[in-house]
Amino acid sequence: MSWPVFLDMAFMRHAFAAGTCVAIAGSAIGYFVVLRRQAFAAHALANVGFAGAAGASLIGADPMLGLFVFVFGAAAVMHLGGTELGERDVSVGMILMFSLGLGILFVNLYSANANAAIGILFGSLYGVNATQLAITAGVSLAVVGALAVLFRPLRFASLNPDSARARGIPVALIGLLFLLLLAAMAAVTVPVIGALLSFAIFVGPAAAAQAWTKRVASGLALTVVLSLAETWSGIVASYYINLPASSAIAGSSFAVYALAWLTTRPPRLSRVAGSRTIGAARSGVPERP
Repeated sequence: MSWPVFLDMAFMRHAFAAGTCVAIAGSAIGYFVVLRRQAFAAHALANVGFAGAAGASLIGADPMLGLFVFVFGAAAVMHLGGTELGERDVSVGMILMFSLGLGILFVNLYSANANAAIGILFGSLYGVNATQLAITAGVSLAVVGALAVLFRPLRFASLNPDSARARGIPVALIGLLFLLLLAAMAAVTVPVIGALLSFAIFVGPAAAAQAWTKRVASGLALTVVLSLAETWSGIVASYYINLPASSAIAGSSFAVYALAWLTTRPPRLSRVAGSRTIGAARSGVPERP
């Protein structure tokens, strides 16, 4: 079988496989994260994993187990924190603050295995082993399957929750299920790309796609394509330029978002001219050339 030289190494094949799984499932759920304006919640869930990993290390358990327990618990508490954007952001911020404080406490109480917990903050794409790859692939497949089942009611509840509620759609239950799916995805994304850079998967591609198209189906497809391109290009750039893989992926994600922002932003001169025309029309004073 003929493939690029860097794929001759097992750790590179694992990195590409894990990155592909996370890119597809993480960006798919990330599209709805941006659509539902829950980017702060996604960021918080990723960082809550640090406390879970540190706590598991303190009692001698697998850091991944602590990560899953903490992110699922945090997702459930976030759901109870309120449905309004202001209420939700306050509760998410308090959960994030408390969990990071716990994480620092756990690391200070048991610093012998602190590297495993701190590694959660930055990820280790090239350190993914066969077991982690299997877990990542399994969770990613389950999340994509669940999103396919929930797609229609989730889309309706995200775009117009009041109308969805009036038609008998259980908006609160869908919100809880979505947060749990996001928590599951955060739990497998964080060891790969890191808690601090998870925005590169959850938010970056979706924000760029939604700037380019407002249609949900085409936007979702574009989000996945952008995420795959950013992940693969980041891994290749990391290999040849000797950069951290997470940093290269985050840089690609930012570059694509910046391009989307620049290409969809109305020209400043046109906006100024339009404002002058509207102002002149309202005041009855002819516009000056």
